[in-house]
Amino acid sequence: MQANDVRLLRVSAVFTAVAGVIAAIAALFAAGTEGLIGAVFATVVVLVFFAIGQVAIGRISRDNPMMMMNMALFTYIVQILLLGLVLFLFKDTEAFDTKVFGLTILGATLVWVASQVWVFTKLKIAYVEPDGER
Repeated sequence: MQANDVRLLRVSAVFTAVAGVIAAIAALFAAGTEGLIGAVFATVVVLVFFAIGQVAIGRISRDNPMMMMNMALFTYIVQILLLGLVLFLFKDTEAFDTKVFGLTILGATLVWVASQVWVFTKLKIAYVEPDGER
């Protein structure tokens, strides 16, 4: 992975994990142990899904930079569909609070996307190929 990709991944993961800890503490007070479990599980799901997507985008951008935006959009659509599938599969579970689970997934996803946008605006990315080959 390129340094920019690593920075995007690291900062987004840290912000999302912090948001997940805050959500878990709030869920513990609001819904007890089941809420805590739901918030922690939701945070882990978001971190895993979006980290895998970021790694895939990093590999594509390294190998074929012209396909980066297409791959980013495709990856994002797949991630949202998979998150929807996870929500559907766990909608009737008794293992954790499903409302806390859904709200934490929503919140963690928004934090991940917002942190990606924030970091991306701070990166210094050359928009001209320095060697002039393309």
